[in-house]
Amino acid sequence: MKKEIKNASIVLVQKHQLDQGQKQLGDVNAKLASLEQQASESDDLLDDMLEMMEASLQEQGIAYDEFENSDYSIEIEAALTITQDELAAIDPGLSLLDTLDKASLLDWNAYLDEVQLYAARNEIDLDEDPFSQLMTESQRIEIEKRINDEFTFKQASCDKYDYMIAGTCGLIGGLIDVLFVGLPGEGKLTQLADNAVDSAVERFASFNGWEGPREGSDPTSSAIGFLERKFKVNYDHRHGGDVDGLFKMSTKNHHIKSLGHSPDLVGLFFSVLGQFTNTAHFVDSGKLIVIDTETSELQGSNFVSKIFSGFVNWLGHLFSDVAGSSGATGRGSGIPIPFFSLLQFVEVGEFGQHRQTFAKISVQVFEQGYDFRHGLAMAIPVLVTELLTRAMWTAKQRWYHKREWGECVPSASNPELRRMLLVAHGGLCLVDAGDAAIRSGGEIIQFMLRSNMIAWVRFGTLALKEITVWYSAGQIDIEAADLYLEREYERMLSSSTYKTSSL
Repeated sequence: MKKEIKNASIVLVQKHQLDQGQKQLGDVNAKLASLEQQASESDDLLDDMLEMMEASLQEQGIAYDEFENSDYSIEIEAALTITQDELAAIDPGLSLLDTLDKASLLDWNAYLDEVQLYAARNEIDLDEDPFSQLMTESQRIEIEKRINDEFTFKQASCDKYDYMIAGTCGLIGGLIDVLFVGLPGEGKLTQLADNAVDSAVERFASFNGWEGPREGSDPTSSAIGFLERKFKVNYDHRHGGDVDGLFKMSTKNHHIKSLGHSPDLVGLFFSVLGQFTNTAHFVDSGKLIVIDTETSELQGSNFVSKIFSGFVNWLGHLFSDVAGSSGATGRGSGIPIPFFSLLQFVEVGEFGQHRQTFAKISVQVFEQGYDFRHGLAMAIPVLVTELLTRAMWTAKQRWYHKREWGECVPSASNPELRRMLLVAHGGLCLVDAGDAAIRSGGEIIQFMLRSNMIAWVRFGTLALKEITVWYSAGQIDIEAADLYLEREYERMLSSSTYKTSSL
């Protein structure tokens, strides 16, 4: 028997005990009421008999004096317990309640066995679905309706206006991408992102003790140099000579080949692992390469503090590289977009005139500036498309469908909004792909440089979710149910905390 069914069977037995207890209380109350009525009638009869006796004595001339007999006392000992047979002898309609053995409460398995015995004695069928027996028909219908409305995958029912709005939002995002992103380092949004990253690096350096640039020096380069000295790591190899010529590497691509320079969970894992084991992890030709490095001592007195030290080193070193190196000319080589380094494991295909694999193409794309800063610029049209679509959906729900504001929250769990987001980001990707195909002239590297990877990733996640919903239509949405239960749990905890504090 599954754990959920066992628990439900226990609740079913407890419900049976509760029902029997309530029924017994009702029977006892009825018997007490009957006894009170009989006692009242007996008192009235006794009073009548006393009056008749006094009248008869007076007729006979006999005087009757009431007195208190102080020489006698009556001791009444009440029985504190009563057996089933004694109770049945008093009133066949009453019986003792069936209970579980108290000794079973000390052991869970013994308790489950006692539940089974109780169910057998009282003819409770535990083989049927216990949940259906715990609810009334009206409760079952209400729960089924709520589950169907709130916790099941539902197909979208968009009208023509929804598709028109979504397509327009995607077109606007695509035009922003084409006109203001463009090639790495050339688009206005990329230049804006570069400046924002430079400013963030300078602020982070100031937070860590940087006192500013020397007179006449570039502030960003000075801040980068300060961070490079402060957050040294053992995996910062810059060219093939640093790895004994095991593979080709240069200052333009060492950030993507070194997994510890990836600003994601993969980079964090390999960075901390490398700092603990004095190794460096690189990717070349689709293979993971591990190199022993010089010994580096992590700060901290225990394992947890050393892990934290490794994390701080990783984060600080990323800040020193995100805007390029201190000695770089021009834009410099930054760090890769999150998870972009994993494309080096895709050692498939033959592209371009040199018949290179996709892994080598991805490295060359990074070398030409397709880095984290350019990723921030590419995220702007994606964000505009997302927010504009949600805002237009909210406006349509409020003023076209005349719904309350509480029903206009743009949650992605709404089927219609989910479909609109898919159409909008699909439109953005179509514009992006068309522009990249035309301007690249069929050259794979130029095509990838002009493609908005952030937009395609967002579109891919939406498409995957839509396919999942289409395949699972009518089935339970586990995530929605878990979210509801989590909110209810938090509400109960907050309510309990409030009542406790009030007391």
